[in-house]
Amino acid sequence: QVQLVESGGGLVQAGGSLRLSCVASGSIFSLNVMAWYRQAPGHQREMVAQIVRGLGIDYADSVKGRFDISRDHAKNTLFVQMNSLKREDTAVYYCNARQDRVNYWGEGTRVTVSS
Repeated sequence: QVQLVESGGGLVQAGGSLRLSCVASGSIFSLNVMAWYRQAPGHQREMVAQIVRGLGIDYADSVKGRFDISRDHAKNTLFVQMNSLKREDTAVYYCNARQDRVNYWGEGTRVTVSS
């Protein structure tokens, strides 16, 4: 089992920045993927950024050049630095961890970008 707890969401003006954190605990040593997803009202959940063991980092086209995903192994923490935020980045952001075919999810942290 893996537990994920997100933090760092909030209200920010367009053009601003936020950094989200996700602390992982439990059986984290064999995780294949750690990722950030988001879900905006009326939309499906979508991948924002992910770190795939052995393959590297991948971003959604909509956030490339603005978001930066990173991982602190010593602190079992996943981050996403979000810069140049736009109104369309407004969503609940979820931390995701994948172990073989099993997905683990945090409860999410809300990001609201105002104009």
